[in-house]
Formats: sequence, C-alpha cells, structure tokens
Amino acid sequence: MEVDQDGAPLRFIRREGQGLAPVTEAGWDHSEFALYVWRSVRKKGDTKTPKSRRSLALPKRCVEALKALKSAQDDERELVFSTESGSPVSAHNMRRDFRKVLDSAGLTGKEWAPRELRHSFVSLLSDHDIALEDISRLVGHSNTVVTETVYRHQIRPVIQEGATAMDAIFPLAERES
Repeated sequence: MEVDQDGAPLRFIRREGQGLAPVTEAGWDHSEFALYVWRSVRKKGDTKTPKSRRSLALPKRCVEALKALKSAQDDERELVFSTESGSPVSAHNMRRDFRKVLDSAGLTGKEWAPRELRHSFVSLLSDHDIALEDISRLVGHSNTVVTETVYRHQIRPVIQEGATAMDAIFPLAERES
C-alpha cells in the first residue's frame, strides 16, 4: 500500500467523521487500531460533553493505511500524524494541506475546510440507512438534533416516498396504451 503522509490525516477524517483535534493528537500509544476520543484541544482539555468521549473501531481500510504509515515511519514517533520533527500538526497546517489537495483536484480550496469531510461522513452514513442515533454517537453528539440539522446533508435530496407510493398504487403494467 502506498503511503502518503500529507494526505493521510485528511483521508482519516473523511473515513471516521472526526474533527481536527482527535486526528492531530492521535498517537501510537495503543496496541489496537482504534480512535480514542477522550480529551480535546479545547481550553480545559475536556470534550464538549460526556457523550463526546468515545472509542471507535476503525474501518479495515483505515487500519491497513495506519499499519502502512506506521511501518513507513522509520523513527519512534509518538504521534500518528506529525511534522517532520515529530511535533503535532497544527490545525492551520491541516487546513492548508486540505486546501492544497482540493486545489490540485481542480476545486477552489479556499472555499472549503476539513470539517466538510465530517459533514460528508454523516451524509454518507445517513444515505446508507444507518440510524441517526448511531451516527450521532459516532460523531460524539449528545443527541440527534445537531446531527440532523447541521451535519446531515442528503446526497440524493429528492423526496421519493410519494412517487414510490404512487408507482405502487398505479403500476405501469396496468396502464392502457
């Protein structure tokens, strides 16, 4: 597996739906590959709410990418994603790298922020019929209100229930030609 140190944190945010803080502070200090969100870079170091504290299993794709990244790092870094010197990646640098990736993809990077990946994570899970309560727990919300009103943007926002019901009531096979 090819290891791309610069883009790895961004792919990780996209696949796990977490914000910058858990990713910039992620360390190799656990034997299992999981995301442990137990503190924050907020002023007092605590998460916003007790429900924000959580341990999340990682998708296999993330685990494989992390294993490849760890083996590619030939030093004893404590942080998963760090600068060349091993210090934490700042939120500013993460945003800058994110925008570079978007610019290289032909998008206008300055119009986007890494949090867009969190919104995409919620929308993708929602679009694949994952219960709103489960999505809310994954992203650390204390209830479903914020998840539903702020984060869940339907990829296919077309309301189909009415058309589906009418198709069932009046199937095409019964129409006279």
